[in-house]
Amino acid sequence: MSNAAAKGRCLCKNVKILASSINPKVWACHCDMCQRWSGGPLLSVDCGDDVRFEGGEHITVYDSSVSADRGFCNCCGSHLFYRSKDDNTYFIPAGILDDSEGFELDIQVFTDTKPGYYCFANETREMTSAEFFEDICKD
Repeated sequence: MSNAAAKGRCLCKNVKILASSINPKVWACHCDMCQRWSGGPLLSVDCGDDVRFEGGEHITVYDSSVSADRGFCNCCGSHLFYRSKDDNTYFIPAGILDDSEGFELDIQVFTDTKPGYYCFANETREMTSAEFFEDICKD
Protein backbone atom coordinates (compact mmCIF):
# COMPACT_ATOMS: atom_id res chain seq x y z
CA MET A 1 0.00 0.00 0.00
CA SER A 2 3.00 2.32 0.24
CA ASN A 3 2.64 5.27 -2.12
CA ALA A 4 -0.99 4.35 -2.86
CA ALA A 5 -3.75 6.90 -2.40
CA ALA A 6 -5.90 6.66 0.71
CA LYS A 7 -9.37 7.94 1.53
CA GLY A 8 -11.04 8.44 4.86
CA ARG A 9 -13.74 10.33 6.67
CA CYS A 10 -14.82 11.51 10.07
CA LEU A 11 -17.62 9.87 12.03
CA CYS A 12 -20.35 12.26 10.82
CA LYS A 13 -19.03 12.19 7.21
CA ASN A 14 -18.78 16.00 7.03
CA VAL A 15 -15.00 15.81 6.48
CA LYS A 16 -13.46 13.60 3.84
CA ILE A 17 -9.73 12.99 3.51
CA LEU A 18 -7.74 12.15 0.42
CA ALA A 19 -4.03 11.44 0.79
CA SER A 20 -2.06 10.97 -2.41
CA SER A 21 0.30 8.52 -0.73
CA ILE A 22 0.46 6.59 2.49
CA ASN A 23 3.03 4.60 4.40
CA PRO A 24 1.25 1.52 5.83
CA LYS A 25 3.61 1.34 8.82
CA VAL A 26 1.49 2.34 11.82
CA TRP A 27 3.01 4.48 14.56
CA ALA A 28 1.79 4.22 18.15
CA CYS A 29 2.53 7.42 20.05
CA HIS A 30 2.29 7.22 23.82
CA CYS A 31 3.19 10.87 24.58
CA ASP A 32 1.15 12.78 27.15
CA MET A 33 -0.47 14.99 24.50
CA CYS A 34 -1.59 12.06 22.33
CA GLN A 35 -2.98 10.29 25.38
CA ARG A 36 -5.00 13.36 26.36
CA TRP A 37 -6.12 13.94 22.76
CA SER A 38 -7.19 10.39 21.98
CA GLY A 39 -7.74 8.82 25.39
CA GLY A 40 -4.93 6.35 24.68
CA PRO A 41 -2.11 6.00 22.19
CA LEU A 42 -2.44 7.70 18.83
CA LEU A 43 -2.27 5.03 16.11
CA SER A 44 -1.43 6.85 12.89
CA VAL A 45 0.09 6.50 9.43
CA ASP A 46 2.38 8.93 7.64
CA CYS A 47 0.55 10.45 4.67
CA GLY A 48 3.22 12.97 3.69
CA ASP A 49 2.34 16.54 2.83
CA ASP A 50 -0.10 16.00 -0.05
CA VAL A 51 -3.37 15.60 1.83
CA ARG A 52 -6.64 17.21 0.76
CA PHE A 53 -9.82 17.69 2.73
CA GLU A 54 -13.44 18.12 1.67
CA GLY A 55 -15.61 19.86 4.24
CA GLY A 56 -12.83 22.13 5.47
CA GLU A 57 -15.38 24.40 7.15
CA HIS A 58 -15.89 21.57 9.65
CA ILE A 59 -12.18 21.31 10.56
CA THR A 60 -10.84 23.02 13.65
CA VAL A 61 -7.07 23.15 14.02
CA TYR A 62 -5.53 23.25 17.47
CA ASP A 63 -2.00 24.63 17.79
CA SER A 64 -0.90 21.91 20.22
CA SER A 65 2.86 22.58 20.44
CA VAL A 66 5.77 24.39 18.84
CA SER A 67 6.22 21.43 16.50
CA ALA A 68 2.67 20.37 15.54
CA ASP A 69 -1.00 21.16 14.95
CA ARG A 70 -3.87 18.76 15.50
CA GLY A 71 -7.06 18.83 13.48
CA PHE A 72 -10.49 17.56 14.39
CA CYS A 73 -14.03 17.68 13.05
CA ASN A 74 -15.94 20.41 14.86
CA CYS A 75 -19.22 18.52 14.35
CA CYS A 76 -18.48 14.99 15.60
CA GLY A 77 -15.08 15.47 17.27
CA SER A 78 -13.23 12.88 15.17
CA HIS A 79 -9.47 13.29 15.22
CA LEU A 80 -8.39 14.04 11.64
CA PHE A 81 -4.66 14.68 11.73
CA TYR A 82 -1.46 15.47 13.54
CA ARG A 83 0.53 17.83 11.27
CA SER A 84 4.21 18.60 11.66
CA LYS A 85 4.97 22.31 11.42
CA ASP A 86 8.51 21.63 10.20
CA ASP A 87 7.64 19.87 6.96
CA ASN A 88 3.81 19.87 6.83
CA THR A 89 3.71 16.06 7.13
CA TYR A 90 0.30 14.69 8.05
CA PHE A 91 -0.08 11.72 10.37
CA ILE A 92 -3.64 10.49 9.94
CA PRO A 93 -5.28 8.26 12.56
CA ALA A 94 -5.31 4.78 11.06
CA GLY A 95 -8.89 4.10 12.13
CA ILE A 96 -10.48 6.88 10.06
CA LEU A 97 -9.11 5.59 6.77
CA ASP A 98 -11.45 3.49 4.64
CA ASP A 99 -8.99 0.69 3.89
CA SER A 100 -6.48 -0.56 6.43
CA GLU A 101 -5.50 -3.63 4.41
CA GLY A 102 -1.75 -4.05 4.67
CA PHE A 103 -1.32 -1.82 7.73
CA GLU A 104 1.26 -3.07 10.21
CA LEU A 105 2.07 -1.74 13.67
CA ASP A 106 5.74 -0.86 13.21
CA ILE A 107 6.97 1.50 15.91
CA GLN A 108 6.02 2.77 19.33
CA VAL A 109 7.34 6.15 20.43
CA PHE A 110 7.44 7.82 23.84
CA THR A 111 7.38 4.39 25.46
CA ASP A 112 8.72 5.91 28.68
CA THR A 113 5.38 7.73 29.14
CA LYS A 114 3.16 4.77 28.19
CA PRO A 115 0.81 3.89 31.05
CA GLY A 116 1.07 0.41 32.47
CA TYR A 117 -2.54 -0.61 31.87
CA TYR A 118 -2.05 -1.72 28.25
CA CYS A 119 0.58 -3.48 26.19
CA PHE A 120 0.65 -4.34 22.50
CA ALA A 121 1.47 -7.94 21.65
CA ASN A 122 3.07 -7.02 18.30
CA GLU A 123 6.84 -6.98 17.98
CA THR A 124 7.73 -3.37 17.15
CA ARG A 125 10.59 -0.94 17.34
CA GLU A 126 10.34 1.10 20.53
CA MET A 127 11.75 4.53 21.32
CA THR A 128 11.69 6.55 24.52
CA SER A 129 11.08 10.29 24.28
CA ALA A 130 14.84 10.97 24.53
CA GLU A 131 15.60 8.46 21.77
CA PHE A 132 12.85 9.92 19.59
CA PHE A 133 14.12 13.50 19.90
CA GLU A 134 17.70 12.36 19.41
CA ASP A 135 16.68 10.56 16.20
CA ILE A 136 14.63 13.40 14.68
CA CYS A 137 17.12 16.11 15.68
CA LYS A 138 20.23 14.40 14.31
CA ASP A 139 20.19 16.35 11.02
